[in-house]
Amino acid sequence: MKPILAVTMGDPAGIGPEIVVRALSHKDTYEKCRPIVTGDAAVMQEAVSRLGYDFKINAVERISDAKFEHGTIDVYDLHCVDMSTFRFGEVQAQCGNAAFVSIKKAIELAMDNEVDGTVTAPLNKEALNLAGHHFDGHTEIYATFTGTKKYAMMLADENIRVIHVSTHVPLRKACDLVKKARIIEVTELIADACRQFGIENPHIGIAGLNPHSSENGMFGDEEALEIIPAIEDLNARGFNVDGPVPPDSIFAKAKCGKYDGCVAMYH
Repeated sequence: MKPILAVTMGDPAGIGPEIVVRALSHKDTYEKCRPIVTGDAAVMQEAVSRLGYDFKINAVERISDAKFEHGTIDVYDLHCVDMSTFRFGEVQAQCGNAAFVSIKKAIELAMDNEVDGTVTAPLNKEALNLAGHHFDGHTEIYATFTGTKKYAMMLADENIRVIHVSTHVPLRKACDLVKKARIIEVTELIADACRQFGIENPHIGIAGLNPHSSENGMFGDEEALEIIPAIEDLNARGFNVDGPVPPDSIFAKAKCGKYDGCVAMYH
């Protein structure tokens, strides 16, 4: 059986609904999975019309009522947008709330084993916070509603996998968050992720924070005080890690296959 995937519509005033419609316009999407959009059926209908597709919207309140047929977009309809006040392309609190409840419902469906996985479309963090949902992004929302204590955002594209010590904070604060314990934690997370990708003994590159990884203290002391001690601890425990690798060269090395994963000091 093909997996059922809950696809969030994203911020209705942004590109999310259009991306979802375009993704579901490809017949091969349905050959790989059974997608259902969590969000607002009227918003998805508006996106279909804007793009000029002749697709039907099947608004449902149960997964069992989905058709999972190409040409019909199943929407788990949350009735979360007032179309009479909706304005496309503008930051609105109701749109931030709509994006939020779409994500929350997708998580709930996954936690209840009604879907096999979730896929998220873009949200607008300003709108999200205007709606009173004070999260930095998807990662924090997922952590909260899955009860996950140790987590980090990881970006992956083919053989490049990057995890972050900090995300969505001012750069000045990000420097203060470069701590040994956190570096160890996210390295453990990406090593585990790589093993889930089938890499038995992942080689992890840990980036420095400062230019040239501080050049032995010439350009900062975070490497000496926090990053190198973390690397030494990890290697002593059997992890296959290098570093601190100058942050402007680590990704080129990863692209060439030197590293299975990279730890970046900030996002």
